[in-house]
Order: sequence, then structure tokens, then C-alpha cells
Amino acid sequence: MRNPLNKTITEIKPSGIRKFFDIVSEMKDAISLGVGEPDFETPWHIREEGIYSLEKGKTHYTSNAGLKELRQEICNYLNRRFNLKYDPMKQVLVTIGGSEAIDVALRVMLEPGDEVLLPQPSYVSYEPCVIMAGGKPVIIELKGEDDFKLTAQEILDACTEKTKILILPFPNNPTGSVMSKDELEKIVDVIIEKDLFVISDEIYAELTYGEKHTSIASLPGMMERTIVINGFSKAYAMTGWRLGYAAGPEVIIKQMIKLHQFSIMCAASFSQHAAIEALKNGDADVEMMTEAYDQRRRLLIHELRRMGLPTFEARGAFYVFPCIKGTGMTSEEFATRLLKEEKVAVVPGTAFGDSGEGYLRISYAYSIEKIKEALERIERFVKKYQKQDA
Repeated sequence: MRNPLNKTITEIKPSGIRKFFDIVSEMKDAISLGVGEPDFETPWHIREEGIYSLEKGKTHYTSNAGLKELRQEICNYLNRRFNLKYDPMKQVLVTIGGSEAIDVALRVMLEPGDEVLLPQPSYVSYEPCVIMAGGKPVIIELKGEDDFKLTAQEILDACTEKTKILILPFPNNPTGSVMSKDELEKIVDVIIEKDLFVISDEIYAELTYGEKHTSIASLPGMMERTIVINGFSKAYAMTGWRLGYAAGPEVIIKQMIKLHQFSIMCAASFSQHAAIEALKNGDADVEMMTEAYDQRRRLLIHELRRMGLPTFEARGAFYVFPCIKGTGMTSEEFATRLLKEEKVAVVPGTAFGDSGEGYLRISYAYSIEKIKEALERIERFVKKYQKQDA
């Protein structure tokens, strides 16, 4: 019998996040700080709107691009929050989460062999999606000494004649790094000079601590060459509703809608109705959750530093990225032994690219109580091996 499988797919490695999540799900008394999912319930008024839409029988197909009212509210939101102006009928596509939007954007934009600049550490799906779309990932290793930010020189050094797209993963998962308006302006000239397109993943745009998020699409010359990816999972605690969107140039969005039409048809109608309510009346919910995350962020950073783990000052998303190089263990070894010995699940930095070696991703999308208990166990683990080394 011939091989039934596609070689490109079989050679892609499984997610390094799932490995630890699957283990901890079977482990009694374990604490997981590994998965990037808010511990908050979807706010009741948003759930209520989804329920109401089902009760009213709004269970039919919507437009392939999404409900007109939702696309209009997305445009209102992007304009209100990030000074981005889009045509809801021509420049917005509602997708099954932000991940589908990334996948579809890459598939409609890449020709076989086109190169995609991919800063790492970053979200685990980018690299596989580039490969599945026929592109070639070109890794830019973000550095701790640069606060895990992307520089113009790094883009220049990585570009070739085949470079077509830059994936811009800020606020960043897993590091929590953000890029300010000034920092983005420094890379815009290079992007335009090299005639690159940008896929800007802004799923954590609302979850910043201090400076407000700036979308690169709002800068001069960038709207016509940027696809903005966003969604409802993180800011509105709507992970299971599976709803995201892409906004960008009509010529690209039109082809994304076509591909979405043939592969998905449309996002779930009840999720779309709930999302309309989220955008209209959810600002206070986002503010409340962001304040709670900030409290947890400050606690984690302070305690990890106190126990001797250098920790970057994360300014976005809901992750910290402590350095564990001083323990003498690899990221994989540290995470595996911590889970086995203290029943705390974190994710090794290498799950997000080779440049994540020597770091861990710890999520603070969990209650203060769980975080405090996990920190006690982590400190016990760290002290044990510090004593042994001494």
C-alpha cells in the first residue's frame, strides 16, 4: 500500500505546549501555569447574547465574511481603540479564531518558496502555517538583552530577494514583550524599503500594562501592506467561542474570504452575535480583567526574581519568561522535572523556537491563589537544586 500521508505534514513537530498540558490533565493535585487561557468566565452579558440568539433561532449560515453588524462593530472598535479605519464590507473577514486568520492570510499571499521573516520566541503556530502554505520560514532570534524586541537591522540582515512577509508578533507570546510606537516607527522604513507585507498578530492588544498598544497599520505607509489579526479569545475570555478576524487591504481580504468560503463557510452564528455584544458593551470587562492580570504579573515577576530567576519585565499578554540558565538545566529538563517533582506545569521556552532555550513560559491567566501555591513549589524546587550545586 502506498503511503497515505503528506510528508510536509508528518515532518511538522507537535506543539510543545500540548505535551505538558496532556500530562498535567492526568496528574492529581497538579497546578498548571502552562496554557494561555483566561481563568475568567466569558462575561455574563456576552454569554446571554449568545444564548438569546439560539433561543431566537438565529442558527443559520451567515455571510461568508461574517455578519454585517459584527464587521461594522469590528471597524468601530479598531477605529476607537487603535485609530484604524476599514470598510466593513470590503476589508474585514470574521474567522474561526485568530489562528485561522493567520493560516488563511499566509495561504493566499505566499507562492512556493517565498520567505517569511519570523521573529522567535513566538506563537507556536506561525512556523507550521508558513510551511503548510508553501513558504520558507526565516527565523529572527529575538534577544533578551534587547527586551525581546525586533530591530530594523535584524530585518535587514534577514531579508533576501525572496522575502515577502514579516510576521509581527506583538504583544508577544511567550515573552510578554511589546513594541512602542517609536520602536515600530524604526522598522517601518525598512519594511517599505524592502517592499514587505506584514501580518500583525494583535490578539493581545488590549492586554498591555503601561503604554497603550500601537498597531503598525496605523503608521504612515503601512495600512496598505498590513493584515491585522485579532479576536475575542484573550481580551473577552472567549476562547471556546472560536472567533477572530482579519482586517486589511481589500485585494488580500477578498481572496481570504474566498478561501474561507471553500474551507469553513462561516463562523458560528451564535458566536458572532455574542461578539457584537462584546464589542458594544465589553470595555469595562476588558479593563477589569486587565487590572487583575497586572496584579498577577507584578506578583510573579517579583517572586521569581526574589528566588533567583532573572525575569524580563513583561509589558503585554499574560505571560512571564524567566531565565533558568543559572540552574544548569535545559528548558525541557527544568519543566519536566518541575512537573514530576512538584506537580507544576510550565512550558519550556524551546516550544516557541530554539531561541527560547534557557527560558520558561509561565502564564498568569490563573487565580492569585493558584499562582501563590505554584510559586511556593517552584521556589522549593529551585532551592533544592541550588543546595545540591553548592
